Amino acid sequence: MTLLAVERMKLFSTRSPWWCMAAAIVVSVGLTALLVANLPSGAVSIGATQAFGQFAMMIIMVMAALSVTTEYRFGTIRATFQAVPNRTSVLLAKSVTVGLLAGITGLIVSFGSFGISMLFATDSGLSISTATDWRALAGPGLAFFVGAVLAVAIGALLRQPSAAISLIVLWSLMIESLIPIIPGIGADLQPWLPFYAVNHFLLGELGDPNLAQMNPALAADTPYSPWFAIGYFAAFTLAMLVLSIIVTNRRDA
Repeated sequence: MTLLAVERMKLFSTRSPWWCMAAAIVVSVGLTALLVANLPSGAVSIGATQAFGQFAMMIIMVMAALSVTTEYRFGTIRATFQAVPNRTSVLLAKSVTVGLLAGITGLIVSFGSFGISMLFATDSGLSISTATDWRALAGPGLAFFVGAVLAVAIGALLRQPSAAISLIVLWSLMIESLIPIIPGIGADLQPWLPFYAVNHFLLGELGDPNLAQMNPALAADTPYSPWFAIGYFAAFTLAMLVLSIIVTNRRDA
């Protein structure tokens, strides 16, 4: 039995992945339905259908972090490391397993939100007609995958469920939004924050002025392209994963 199969079995041995996946899909698609149902037909755009993907991604990242921290909490990680002394392989297998599940969930969220929007806005002319539209719809698969790997790295570093969840939620929803108020450097620093970058990848350059007003990551003056943004987010995640592997190999389980 491969490490990937073992990690898949461990992941689905509890109900939390199912609950997190269901919550991500229901919350995102449900909020999208409410938004589209209350928008004028002319205001319904591809960007509007994907406006709540960030919340779904946050929920999936919580699930990914719990896949690591739960093992530390109950001590099962010791048995894992005894069976597989190569701790690097364990973390990589967990990252791939959780990442793939997250990517699939991201695609369900994005296309589900688009589908429900078409049902509620039949006369909006909503369609997928450009490469940018396809990026907005298919991009969550890649973004959720990378985000889940980042959450695994955070979970391995912190090892405490409450600490990992708090950091993920506060970081994505609050901390980055407060950076611009730092005098002098805040505005210049914000575009280089990881969640700013992933938001720019998902919804940047869609030409939706309403979204741009709600999220600074979608502004036209962002100093890089959406594809550079996902590359930057992936590089940041890789650095965090390498750090978590180094720390995990050096300390006791």
